Amino acid sequence: MALITYLVEDNEIVLENLVEALQEIASVEVTGHGATQAEASQWLSMHNGEWHLAIVDLFLKEGNGLGVLAGCRNRESYQKVVVLSNYATEDIRRRAADLGADAVFDKSSELEDLFAYCREQTLHEAEPAVRQAQRAAVMRQRAAAALPARRGTPGSRG
Repeated sequence: MALITYLVEDNEIVLENLVEALQEIASVEVTGHGATQAEASQWLSMHNGEWHLAIVDLFLKEGNGLGVLAGCRNRESYQKVVVLSNYATEDIRRRAADLGADAVFDKSSELEDLFAYCREQTLHEAEPAVRQAQRAAVMRQRAAAALPARRGTPGSRG
């Protein structure tokens, strides 16, 4: 089973290389990507429960990765968010952890660690309890999305 992954990266060359490497080295399916904080936050929120991993760069075309991290605080327990940045200083690592990042990797020196993390998450994602939790989360998300539509239908209360 592939690890459903969303990438938050504004550099097209880095994005293309990362997608290629992740698919080759780890069992990762990149389901989408965003170049701005707003775009990424909206996608991750609208698809809550449906993704396994978000890989977030800090410096984006508009906004920043710390804002994306803050928006992912209420994710499901099986959903992981990691930072991949050229600026993985101790201060950034601390701030990212405070905002709920599961890990921080330096683009220039820790790519192998990121790939190992992805392989580990792929194995974890295949566990029956995690699969069941994901199915339940997706069903909750779909039910919540359907509620506003039901309120306006004839014969409904509300």
